[in-house]
Amino acid sequence: QVRMVESGGGLVQAGGSLRLSCAASGRSFSGDTMGWFRQAPGKERDFVAAIRWYSGDTFYSDSVKGRFTVSRDYDKNTLFLQMNMLIPEDTAVYYCATSFGRIQSPLYARTSEYDAWGRGTQVTVSS
Repeated sequence: QVRMVESGGGLVQAGGSLRLSCAASGRSFSGDTMGWFRQAPGKERDFVAAIRWYSGDTFYSDSVKGRFTVSRDYDKNTLFLQMNMLIPEDTAVYYCATSFGRIQSPLYARTSEYDAWGRGTQVTVSS
């Protein structure tokens, strides 16, 4: 059974940084694409960033490009999201997810392309 467990959320002031982690287990992820999504109250779940597990190719939404960095520890099956220059609009529950297989660009932004999800971690940015 595939498990995705997020950690690292919290409360931070605008301009600050947080690093989210996602521990993945239950399969070989070498051919997969992993992603970070976020969902604010009353809004849809939006794409944040994705990474192809084997190659390390990365993809970002325009709203976080230049501020957030997605990375992975290939051997430890851990996904990361380094978030810098946080703004109040970044406040949301952040979810990690994995596909069972490679996602073709630009479909990595679609929630329907992912097969397993974590339960999320809350990030709150105060002004």
